[in-house]
Amino acid sequence: MLRFYATLLFLCASSSLFSAETPNIIVIMADDLGYGDIGCNGATALKTPNIDKLTAEGMRFTNGYCSASTCTPTRFSLLTGTYAFRQKNTGIAPPNGPAIIRPGTTTIASILKKAGYATAVIGKWHLGLGDPAPDWNGELKPGPLEIGFDHCHLLPTTNDRVPQVYVNNHRVLNLDPKDPLWVGSEAPDENTPTGITHRSTLKMDWSHGHNQTIHNGISRIGFYTGGMAARFRDEDLGDEWIKRSNTWIEAHKDQPFFLYFASHDIHVPRMPHERFQGSTTLGFRGDSIVEFDWCVGELMKTLDRLKLAENTLVVLCSDNGPVLDDGYQDGAVEKLGTHEPAGPFSGGKYSVLEGGTRTPFITRWTGRIKPGVSNEVVCTIDLAASIATLTGTTLAQEACLDSLSILPALLGEAGAKGRDHLLQQDNNGTNLGLRMGDWKLVRMKTKGKSEAKVSRKVRQESGGLHRLYHLPDDAGETKDVSAEHPERLKEMISKLDEIVAAGRTRI
Repeated sequence: MLRFYATLLFLCASSSLFSAETPNIIVIMADDLGYGDIGCNGATALKTPNIDKLTAEGMRFTNGYCSASTCTPTRFSLLTGTYAFRQKNTGIAPPNGPAIIRPGTTTIASILKKAGYATAVIGKWHLGLGDPAPDWNGELKPGPLEIGFDHCHLLPTTNDRVPQVYVNNHRVLNLDPKDPLWVGSEAPDENTPTGITHRSTLKMDWSHGHNQTIHNGISRIGFYTGGMAARFRDEDLGDEWIKRSNTWIEAHKDQPFFLYFASHDIHVPRMPHERFQGSTTLGFRGDSIVEFDWCVGELMKTLDRLKLAENTLVVLCSDNGPVLDDGYQDGAVEKLGTHEPAGPFSGGKYSVLEGGTRTPFITRWTGRIKPGVSNEVVCTIDLAASIATLTGTTLAQEACLDSLSILPALLGEAGAKGRDHLLQQDNNGTNLGLRMGDWKLVRMKTKGKSEAKVSRKVRQESGGLHRLYHLPDDAGETKDVSAEHPERLKEMISKLDEIVAAGRTRI
């Protein structure tokens, strides 16, 4: 009998230890923020005090990754837990692109809604709206509300693409029916001003592309007319996200909530609010990093004011690595100085080199996560399965195909392990990278963009399809060692082929 009660006591204790938890969860995703762009990762040319404070109170990951080197596929994988290359049309979404994540798809939002959470996305969406195209003057559905979010307040595409309006839940905010919004890929008439025909009027000149419709003195990709009352000013985006987020958090402070805060900083066109302009020596790119840091600080102030910090898991990440000239002449190249946006890594946005996907990654849960630094490999694609584990939510077999539950590692628990392998993709998944332990395989089918200018590392190119790097000796991926390690090369090629062919990695 004593043994029975002892066993029962042990089972109860174990059940308590592994019971579901319901902390508030805020995922803060920067846009184009590089590993070396923040103070806690070595930046000295600018200051990021709020991100550094978050780091000091939480866990900083030196091997934190996003899953792709451009925005749309990373955001798709973050929400769905599935590598974007497994679904067609997950490259950079066009202005009139339909909803990429279809209704019924399991997402972080639907997982948490099932667990009793209020859910919201505020900020950049860029995952398409509507079917087969957005109805800008009617209901914009399907969209976030059809995949688990209760509320959304969005930049519908990305700000170098039209239109410059907010979408609030299913409709364009402040749209006057008497002034309908039209969005297209060709000029509506020959008299439409563009960045080419009216270049002298621009307050920020373009360097390549980005020279069609002009709004707020900046030319964009695509065309649109009308909707004048609904249009926003670029300089006000950061303030808008914070105002809307703080209002939503306050309204849901008495129940578990999930906020996906998707900043547009540091993406082009970089046009931070006037109070941040000139705050760094790095031009508008550096100023936008400072604005993003301010946004992080404002969110943390709200948690402190509402006494929610000890019951909130905060994850800070980026959707891909850095880029300097991404279509506008904003001083990012000329004013770079000694700053290293990608830190010690080669490549950046568009590249499967480390600088394209190894990015800032920080977790904080006051009183639960012990402050420190982790070298474990973690990725944004794993947030879905890890959050399901946290909340005790069962994932269906067909859901979140590549998301692995690495919750103990994300919480910085002693001895916890992260991923033992990670696949990285470029925009459309043409070029792939595979990290396994200390080794990195790069499959380069097309030359593409590497954004090598964001790193001063001198790369030794090889002409083959596959390249092999040993990261502890060569973090900048400067020397292909495939000839010296043929067996390792063969093993990693086989593993990469297996991941692609299997259709999933979550068992």
